[in-house]
Amino acid sequence: MTSTDGRRKWLTVADEVAAGLRVDAAQRDRAGAEPVVEVEALRRSGLVTIEDWGTQQAVTRVIGAADANVGHLLGYHYLQVWRRGLFDGTVLVEDPGLFWAGVSNPLDAALKLTPTDGGFTVSGRKTFATGASVADRLVVSATRADTGAKVTFTLDAKSPGITYAGDWDNIGQRLTASGGVVFEDVPVPAERVLGTHDETSPRQSLAALGFQAVLAQVYVALAEGALAEAARYTRGTTRPWFLSGVDSATADPYVLATYGELVSDVEAAGLLADHAATALGDAGDRGAELTVEQRASVAALISSAKVVSTKVANQTTSRVFELCGARATAAGYAFDRFWRNARTLTLHDPVSYKAREVGAYFLTGERAPFTGYS
Repeated sequence: MTSTDGRRKWLTVADEVAAGLRVDAAQRDRAGAEPVVEVEALRRSGLVTIEDWGTQQAVTRVIGAADANVGHLLGYHYLQVWRRGLFDGTVLVEDPGLFWAGVSNPLDAALKLTPTDGGFTVSGRKTFATGASVADRLVVSATRADTGAKVTFTLDAKSPGITYAGDWDNIGQRLTASGGVVFEDVPVPAERVLGTHDETSPRQSLAALGFQAVLAQVYVALAEGALAEAARYTRGTTRPWFLSGVDSATADPYVLATYGELVSDVEAAGLLADHAATALGDAGDRGAELTVEQRASVAALISSAKVVSTKVANQTTSRVFELCGARATAAGYAFDRFWRNARTLTLHDPVSYKAREVGAYFLTGERAPFTGYS
């Protein structure tokens, strides 16, 4: 099967899954339950097994437009599988149908590794861990108690000693299972260790850029989903304003112009997010040959995508109300979920710092530092 045929096949599957998610997205958002059923749908569809980087990004957008929660989970799943290969250690062969999540918030260095015969034990609590409670496997980062080195490893998500707090109660992304995780002397066999973090390695530093790239895709997906829902409402329900002189909202020149502006912005943001994702995939393929300057160029491009997609997601999910009218604010339509999801997710880390990184690289050639966010 050619790459084109393979992508077409998976996009067809993604469209089918997305159609199912779209039917009751509003009801599931209100319920705010753990996304057990949603993740099982991803497993059952086979979408979790996709290996091609570009196809993964396209599928993330399709699923995210139907339900940003599930797109977020799937995008992070692909990222966790990919980032395991950034280390030089042996990666254990796992069932490709497993669902992966991560426990590695870089500003929450609360997990400690204690050396033991044959490996380590890990203890502590992480405040946020998107998708961990519904995952099959986890990619975890923790600090060695004896040396202070940061070590990344994998675990069975149901290992004895792991408990999930279930305390995610934010206004948006309610179905991402992003609550805390507690580890109590959980064994980490040596064969599960991916490697020790090298703060000077351009290749390992790509993991942080991966999170930013996935978020940019989900932001665009949120805007696409909001536009699609608003368009359906405008075509079938929105009344023309009595002073418009037209018989339908779809003939109102102001409505048409506003849609035109929003669609143009969203399409541009999507192209930039795809361009950034492609650059990241190419950087990852360079392996140990990736240079500091090549990494800096990719980082600036991904930060650009983050800046633009953040602006577009927040603007689009707010302005669709202007296109649908006052009646569209009824709770039953749940148009607010797009804005709540965008507003919550775009606060992942301050976008102003991404804009600064882009400006500094453009003006002075200053490279973004290797951090958990850049």
